[in-house]
Amino acid sequence: MNIGVIFAGGSGKRMHTRGTPKQFLEVDGKPIIIHTLEKFEMCPDVDAVVVVCLEAYIPYLKKLTGRYMLEKVLRIVPGGKTGQESIYYGLCSARELAGEGKAIVLIHDGVRPLITKELITANIKTAEAEGNAVTVAPATETIFQFEHDTKIVSRIYDRSTCFVAKAPQTFVLKDILDAHEQAREKHQEYIDSASLMKAYGYTLHTVESTPDNIKVTTPSDYYMLKAIMTEKEHSEIFGL
Repeated sequence: MNIGVIFAGGSGKRMHTRGTPKQFLEVDGKPIIIHTLEKFEMCPDVDAVVVVCLEAYIPYLKKLTGRYMLEKVLRIVPGGKTGQESIYYGLCSARELAGEGKAIVLIHDGVRPLITKELITANIKTAEAEGNAVTVAPATETIFQFEHDTKIVSRIYDRSTCFVAKAPQTFVLKDILDAHEQAREKHQEYIDSASLMKAYGYTLHTVESTPDNIKVTTPSDYYMLKAIMTEKEHSEIFGL
C-alpha cells in the first residue's frame, strides 16, 4: 500500500497573511493544499492520503476535499507541537490504514504543489527497490558554510556535488515509524525526515526533481508559484 502523508499544519508566520495559513491561500482559483492533493489523487500508484492539518482548519479542509472530490484523502488528523511530532501523528494514522501489510509512505509538504505524478511514481519505485527515496534538486548557486556563530566563511562547497533537499521523502512505513519512536524516547528533533533517518543509520537514496518543485514559505515564493503556474498553463494552451 502506498500512502501520501501530507503536512499542512504550518501557521504561515513568514507569509504575513494576517490569519490565513499559507496552505489555504488561493492560486488559480484553488487553495494551494488542493493543488497538492490533486497530484496525489491523480497518481494511480497512490492508494490513500493522510493529511496532517491545523486542528481549527480540519472542518474547512474536509469541505474542500468533498468539493474537489478527493476520494483518496481518507484521514485528516490534527498536528502536534512541532513539525516532527505532526509527521509522527500522520504516520500513526497511516499505520492504522495499512494494518499488518507492508506500506510505503510519501511524506510531502502541503505547500509544495508543483510535484508531478511522475515524481511520485519515481519515489515509490526507488523506495520499493532501495528502501527509501529522498527527492533532491541540483544546487544552482555556490554554498558557503560559516564558522559556528559567526559570519566568517569556513568552507566553500563544489556546487557540482551539492543538491538541495526537496519532497516527497519516501520510506517504508515501519522503518520511518521506528526511527520516529526512537527519537521521541530520546527527545531528539531533526529538521526533516531524511535527517532523522540518516541519524539512525539508514543509507539514503535519491530521486532527482526539477528546481521548480518549490515550497511556498514566503511571499516571494507565493508570487513565484503563481508565475510558474501561469507559464505552465500558457505552455499547455499554445503547445509550447
